[in-house]
Amino acid sequence: MKNPKTVLITGASSGIGHALALLYAMPGVTLLLTGRNPDRIAEVARACAAKGAQVKTTVIPVTERETFKREILAWDDSHPIDLVIANAGVSGGSGAAGGESEHQFRAIMEINLDGTLNTVAPLVPRMTARGKGQIALMSSMAGFRGMPNAPGYSVSKMAVRAYGEALRPLLKKSGVEVSVIFPGFVKTPLTDVNRFPMPWLLDAETAAQKIVSGLSANKARIAFPWQMSLLARLIASLPLCLGDFILARAPKKS
Repeated sequence: MKNPKTVLITGASSGIGHALALLYAMPGVTLLLTGRNPDRIAEVARACAAKGAQVKTTVIPVTERETFKREILAWDDSHPIDLVIANAGVSGGSGAAGGESEHQFRAIMEINLDGTLNTVAPLVPRMTARGKGQIALMSSMAGFRGMPNAPGYSVSKMAVRAYGEALRPLLKKSGVEVSVIFPGFVKTPLTDVNRFPMPWLLDAETAAQKIVSGLSANKARIAFPWQMSLLARLIASLPLCLGDFILARAPKKS
């Protein structure tokens, strides 16, 4: 969608979400921003307001389904949402032999998958009734193939990918656009904890620019950098035994 006037961005207090908020901030635009840290989300709101945008914020977690739904619908009542970017998410993974604990796995799924559904589902019937709107879902390169160093994260992002790629043809005739975003390594608080080489690492501002450009062109998949996208899809296309051989030797989180 070109020039959306009302944009909802979850996970806007840092990283890609923060950078996206600043890119969309301009006179005539209303930004609806969510984040878990009240100080950081307030700081982002001030920066966006300084660029001329009208800004509303909430610290309601995306995992609180009914409360978050009421907030989204109240926002949509006053400012019909043109673009929703379901960006909120957490990383995961462990270098331990047993991998992630069950508790960690479930927590990742609750935020990355349930949080995405809680963000998007309330707006689908409203956008279809209006005959316009755009939905952007944040997947990952891990959405192309399960990564042994981050099972929970991989499952959540593969599910988000499938959800978005199912919604796109489903909603096409109604006039609602759907894009799935596949970032590679981006320098954010989520990746700052990594203690292994991250090839083709991008800053959040560059990542946000690529996302905004892709959404403006209504791309089905927004995957970057191209080198990482090519590698991820290549590994996903290999016979499982060969893919397993390669990924078993991939760097693991400490």
